Amino acid sequence: MKFKLLTLVACLLAAAPVFAQTRTTEIGAMSENDSFLGQGSDRYYTNGIFIYYRHALDASKNPALANKVLEFEIGQKIFNAQSGGIPSTEFLDRPFAGYLYAGSSLNLLYKNESNLKLSAKVGIVGPAAGGEPIQNFIHDTFGFYKLTGWPYQIRNDVELNLSADYNKLLARASWADISLASYVNLGTGFTGAGIGPLIRLGNFNQLFHSVSTQSTASTANVAPPLHNHELFFYYKPQANLVGYDATIQGSMFKDHPEAGTREVTLDKEPFIFSNQLGVSYVSSRIVLDIGAVIQTKDTKQMVKSTHQWGSVTLLYRFN
Repeated sequence: MKFKLLTLVACLLAAAPVFAQTRTTEIGAMSENDSFLGQGSDRYYTNGIFIYYRHALDASKNPALANKVLEFEIGQKIFNAQSGGIPSTEFLDRPFAGYLYAGSSLNLLYKNESNLKLSAKVGIVGPAAGGEPIQNFIHDTFGFYKLTGWPYQIRNDVELNLSADYNKLLARASWADISLASYVNLGTGFTGAGIGPLIRLGNFNQLFHSVSTQSTASTANVAPPLHNHELFFYYKPQANLVGYDATIQGSMFKDHPEAGTREVTLDKEPFIFSNQLGVSYVSSRIVLDIGAVIQTKDTKQMVKSTHQWGSVTLLYRFN
């Protein structure tokens, strides 16, 4: 119900007489939670919060570039088992873990509608990431059930992660296009890769000036957009290979379990298939994205074959 309501809000906003303008800077946040889909679930990837600051840089010195965006980001993800209130470790089918990080990225967007986004993040998995107190606060505030699984969470470990995202336009009609979307992760916390198509239907702009590639911040020398505002539906299926996941396996440099701890680690699935769909809207001042992700299980022990969550992103654009 919440997802449908937010989608309706996006459609109503589209009717307003607003127009996209060049804005060099944007700031905002994204919230992810499995409760957004109204299914009453509280399992696996259960909550995420992310804050973004993006600023467009001068790309005129490189004739191949249409846009260049510098981004700073902080975020937290929280994971638990099939329930946060498991009666014993026999029901622990996904490790409890918090992941807290800060990072920066440089997004290079080319005139041929390809882009390369290079990112570096430093963070921590474990009690220091604050997953347990944040989830306890949410449950206490809204009168949810008592959490019992956090004594078994992944213990503290510092993570350094690098990533590269690459997108490339494949074909376009006036109201639809398809792109290649891919990524590679390499680091002490997360290693893997993914690839798949991105399909957009509606009023969308070039990949160097679109919410699809986090490039709605731009300078005045960017080519004019295809539309005065963006409003489109998107679908993004993706095949993912997982080499390492510290929120499931713990530190790659420590023995598991470690003497004196109650940490429980499990076995990652090497292949995950995900489906992401949603609606994106961009006006002169506002960037709004409402989406949902349905994903196959990420541990071999998971009792549910899939899990899903919703997301809401809201950014404010300014000069």
